[in-house]
This record gives sequence, structure tokens and C-alpha cells, in this order.
Amino acid sequence: MNPAIDPRLIARLSTEFTSLGEHLNILGRDLDTLHTQVLAESMRTAAQTATGTGVAGAGGSEAPSTVSVTEQRPEPGVPGALDGVAAAQQSGQPVQGTVPPGQEVPVRSAPGSGPAGAAPLWGPPPVGAPGWPAQQWVPIPGVSGAAPAAGWGQPPASGVGMPGAPGAPIPPASGWIPPAGPMGMPVGQPVPGPVGAARPGWAGPGAQPLSPMPGLPRQRRVVAGRPAREPWWQREGVISRVLAVAGVAVTLIGVVMLLVLAAQAGFFGPVPRVLAGGLFSAALVGVGARVFAKPGGRVGGIALAATGIAGGYLDVVAMTTMYRWLDPVVGYVVAFGIAAGGVALAMRWNSQGLAVLVTAGAAVLAPFVSTELMLLVGFLIVLQIAALPVQLVRDWPWLHVIRTIPAVLVTLLAVVGTALDSGAGPDRYQALAAAIVIAVTGLIGAVLAGRLRAGDVTASLSFGAATVPMLAAPVLFSGRTGPTVVAGAVATVLLLVAAVPWVPKLGAAARIPGHLAVVSTLAGAVALLEACVGVTEVQTLPTALFVVAMGFLAAAGQQRSRFASALGAVYGGLGAVAFLFRADPATLAGQAEAEAHLSISTALSAVFLLAVLAVAAWTARRLGLLDRESDAAVLSVFAGIGGLYAVTALTVSLGVATGSRDGFLAGHGIATVIWMAAATAALLFGLRRLSRKSPQAKVALVAGLLLTGAALAKLFLFDLATLAGLLRAAAFLVVGVLLLMVGTRYARAFADLNART
Repeated sequence: MNPAIDPRLIARLSTEFTSLGEHLNILGRDLDTLHTQVLAESMRTAAQTATGTGVAGAGGSEAPSTVSVTEQRPEPGVPGALDGVAAAQQSGQPVQGTVPPGQEVPVRSAPGSGPAGAAPLWGPPPVGAPGWPAQQWVPIPGVSGAAPAAGWGQPPASGVGMPGAPGAPIPPASGWIPPAGPMGMPVGQPVPGPVGAARPGWAGPGAQPLSPMPGLPRQRRVVAGRPAREPWWQREGVISRVLAVAGVAVTLIGVVMLLVLAAQAGFFGPVPRVLAGGLFSAALVGVGARVFAKPGGRVGGIALAATGIAGGYLDVVAMTTMYRWLDPVVGYVVAFGIAAGGVALAMRWNSQGLAVLVTAGAAVLAPFVSTELMLLVGFLIVLQIAALPVQLVRDWPWLHVIRTIPAVLVTLLAVVGTALDSGAGPDRYQALAAAIVIAVTGLIGAVLAGRLRAGDVTASLSFGAATVPMLAAPVLFSGRTGPTVVAGAVATVLLLVAAVPWVPKLGAAARIPGHLAVVSTLAGAVALLEACVGVTEVQTLPTALFVVAMGFLAAAGQQRSRFASALGAVYGGLGAVAFLFRADPATLAGQAEAEAHLSISTALSAVFLLAVLAVAAWTARRLGLLDRESDAAVLSVFAGIGGLYAVTALTVSLGVATGSRDGFLAGHGIATVIWMAAATAALLFGLRRLSRKSPQAKVALVAGLLLTGAALAKLFLFDLATLAGLLRAAAFLVVGVLLLMVGTRYARAFADLNART
């Protein structure tokens, strides 16, 4: 066999041809069965037509008659009884036989011969059926039309064969001998069974319904065999790549040992170690280039070149941080040149693996060579910047991650360590600068990638990771001013980037993709939360959070952004938690606690909480969250509960803020009246829509009744024991009037409803 031909391909083709042959065999048997059934149906229809004609002309006579066939035109070459009848007719001899009354004897004849219009007794149509010759139906003299006797069989598709020989009488209908019997019977064998019985596979006039044809044996479907999937270690190129990566790691570890462990053990001098590392790295790059140019040398060449470039980068890191031969700025420049050369070589070879190996190898092993954390951060930032231009021409998502994560982790460690070290004053600004550079580099890379490839989600996620050190940077400074300024600046920049797509002309020019805007919005929201916490006190924090929530909800309603609405809901929830922490139910119920913790700031927070609920309702309607009445009813219930609590806190806080001894009591009395007013409004709303039988009407009525009960309970259980004098009387009078009004309206509404129905 030709070795160039794949034997697996030949085996697969053989299996497919075998399966195709079996399918064709099944198709042939099914078509044969369908052909037989169609013929049987045609015969039964023709027999019923002929039977109806015979009965109509028979006048009800069913007695058998002995008749003579006086005319027929035989077809030459047709064997069987019809030839015998034809010979008898030509010789003038009558053909005797017992046939059903009025029956016509079918005689095969040449096409176009015989009288027209004769109705056939059985078999195919007289003219026009494909595969059937024309037939002439010869009436038997002396016999009027009558229904045929039972026992006549139907001929097969090949024609009509009447038993007998020349001069022989026509036998009674005791079973035909067709040339080819039903399926499964040999040719020439008579159909078994008594006269008038249904034949298997046949249906004569007056016969019983056909018995179901036995089903064909179930064929097992043969599926073309698929080639067995090779184990991963046997696939082409897998083992070679694994070995190459392992070789890169081991070799770079050897370079690190040469630069660090040899120095610790006192082997060689600094100069021989550095020169040996540089020469070895250059040799690896040269050998890798030669190997890559040879057939099959792509994997090996990439591994060798990556090892040499990463080794050279580590050599520069050692010269800058360990031996102090290079100024940090000069070291950064040289390291940038080496990293940029490696990335350029990767772009020339169109190998993401080379760029990833260079970046990952240098980033992972640089901490073992560097002796200062901030210098290490600088070298990792150099790697991040050197790989940035790749995003302009290549879609290499793994490179985005590898160039960003090491710098982010080490910078975050530097920020936290510097924040914990109270004596590291200058390092704070260095860590802040490093965090800013990483975030800006990530933003530039994400914007460039988004302009060229709108679906590059990896670049946006890498930018999100790059903002983490910047979000942690406020901890570098103590007090309120520093953290607030840093967090506010970060939030402003990120939210502006997220808002760019909302400006039509600016969004068309910047072409910032949606996923980048989402990441920027999320990071900006976190920075804004830090700014809110830094700029406010415990009393004013709920107000700040409610203001931010209103901003996000308003923007969400304007732009119909569900993500912005979710951020607004989160801020609103945080503000509600802070508000409850300040004005919990126990504080509102006790006069001493209320006078100690409630103030005008609490009242202001309650006002903004009501404003947030109003803006949230508008946004929900804009977003279509209130289209269904059931959803609108549920949200209305929760909003009503929050609004009533905010109103109660507002009235009590204002009463306490007045400084009057009765301010707390007056606030509660006003709150009770407002509760009853809200219950009255809910009941009137439900009664107005009572005739529609909408879910909103039912919910409004139930909520109004429950709120009425709550107002009465508060009036008798709290206000009656707490309020005194004019305040108590006023509360009872107002609540009573509202109860009378709503009761009257309630009775009239149901009376009108009963009258209409």
C-alpha cells in the first residue's frame, strides 16, 4: 500500500460504504412493500366499483349460471386459461363454467381493443395505469349483472392468469394460481384457504379486511465509525510544547541560580556571573533563531528564544537591583529594550506563545533576583508597557492577562505594605505613582483593543484588574483629605470613561465598547463609595449614599441602562442600611434614644430616602419593570413600607430637632395622621379600580386595610399612652374623620358595584 495513504481513512470509507449499502437495502424492501400495498388498494377500489355496477344491474339475483363466452380477443403469447378460452372461442366451442351471476370475464387483449366503458371486476384500471396492459371485459350472454361470488382472488401485478386449458371449463372460484403469489409465497403455488376466505396479502370483492402485513425485521442502524480520539500525550505537538515549557522554566531557574545563589555562595565574581548570564542568553536567542528557520523547529526555536530573552531581562534586573551597576532609570530603559525586542520577535514569528513565555518567565522569576520591592514594581510595569503595542496588531488575549496580573499583584502588595509601614513616607508616593501608571496603561490598552476589536472582553477585564491597586491607594494616606481626593479623582476619571458612549459624537469618535464601559462604571462606583465614606461622618453618610443612588438611578432611567439601575439599587440599599443603623425602630420609639441620636441630618437623610424611592419608581417605569400589574403591586408595597418608615423618621427627627420637650410626641402624632392618610389614599385608589378587578386594586385594598389597622394600633397602644392634651385629641379627631370618610366611600363603592352586576 502506498504509505502516503492514511489507512484510517480507508477503513472509515469502507465502513461508510457498508452502512450506505445496508441503508439502500432497507430502502429497497420498503419501496417493494409500498408498491405491493398500492397495488392492493387499487385492486380493492376497482373491485368495489365493479361490484357496485354488477349489483345495480343484477336486480338482486345471486344464483350461479352456466354461460358461454362468445367473444374475446386474445393477446398472443399470454399463457394460462385465457389462451384456452380464446382457442375455444375461435373453434366455435362454448366455454362452460360456473361463474357468479352477471360476472364479466376479464380477457387480456392488445391495447385499444375491446369495447369501451366496461367496468372491471378487480385488478387495475382498464386504461392508463402504468405497468398494466389494456383489458377487455367480455360480458357473458344470458347472465344479467349480479354480485360476484366470494372466493375470487386478485391477480398480481404481472397480469391475470385464469386456470384452465383450451376447451376446459372455467373452474369455480376456489382459489387462483397467480404467477407470483403474495409476499413470502413461491411462484405458482395456489393461495390456501376456503372459498370466500380472505387471502393473505390480497383483498377480493366482499372479502374481509386485509390482515396487517408482518413488519420487516428491525434493522440495526450502522453508524459510520469515528476515528478513536488519541490521548492528549499522543497528539501532535503536545509533548513537544510541554517539554519546551519545562525546558524554559528549568533553564531560567538555572540563570537565577547563577545570578543569585552563586553570589551568596561566593562562586565567581559579580562580573563573570553577569557576563556569563548575558552571553548564555544571547547564545540561546541565536540558536533559537536558527532552529526556528528549519523544518519542524518552530516549537524548539520559540522555547530557546524565549529562554534567552527572559534570561537577558533577568540579567538586567540583577545588575540594577543586586549589584547597583545601573541607575534604575537606565536599568528600566535597557530592560524595556530587551522586552520590546522579544515582543517584536514574537510578532514577527506570529507566536503568542513566545510573547507569553518571555513575559511570564521574566515576571515570575524577577522577584527572586530583585532585592527592593519598589524597583521590582518598576521592572514589572516595564513588562506591562513593552507588551502594550501588541494590541494594535494582534488578538492575543493571554498576553493581556500575563502582562497585567504580575504588576497588579506586586503593586497591591507594595501599597498595603507601605500603608502598614508608618515610617515609609516617600514610598507612599512611589506606590501611588505605580498604581496610577498600571491603571493608565490598562486603560490605554483596553481602549486600543476595543477600537480595533469590539469583542475583546479580555482587554476590558485586564483593565478592571489594573484598577485594583488604584482603588486600594487611598489607604496610603491618613485623615480625610488625602483618601477623599485620591478616591474622588479615580471615580471621576472612570465614570467619565463610562459616560463617553452616552454622548453621541464623542462615543462615535472614541468607540468604547459596552463591556469596557461596564467595567469602568463598576470600578468608578467602588471609588465613589470610598470617596463617600471618606468625606462624610456617620450622620451624613446615608445622605451621601442616597445622593449617589439618585444619580445612578436617574442616569439609568435616562439611558435605559439596567446595569446603572442595579448600581443605584446597591447604593440605595447601602444608604438604607446606614439610615437604619442611625434611626432604628428602637430609637424612634424611645424618647431618650431619639433625643440622643436623631437630628436634622437624620431628617435630611429621610427626605433623600423619599426622593430615592420616587426616582426609583420613575426609573422602573422607564425600564419596563412596572408593565405587569403584579410586579407593580409588589414593588408598590415595598416602596410604601419604606416611605412610611422614612416619613415617621422625618417627623420624629424634626420634632426632636426643634428642641422642644413635646417635639418627640408631636412628631409621633403627625406620623400617626400620615399613616391614616396613606391608608385612606390606598383604599380610595383600590375602590376606584374595583370594577376592573385588577391585581392593583386588590393589593391597594389589602394594603390600605392593613395600614388602617396599624394606624389604629399605634393610636391606641402608643399615642394614647404617650401623647397628652391637645396632641392626643388632634390625633384622634383627624384619624376618626378619615375613618368616617373612607368607610362611607367603601360602602358606596361596593353598592355601586352590586348595582351594576
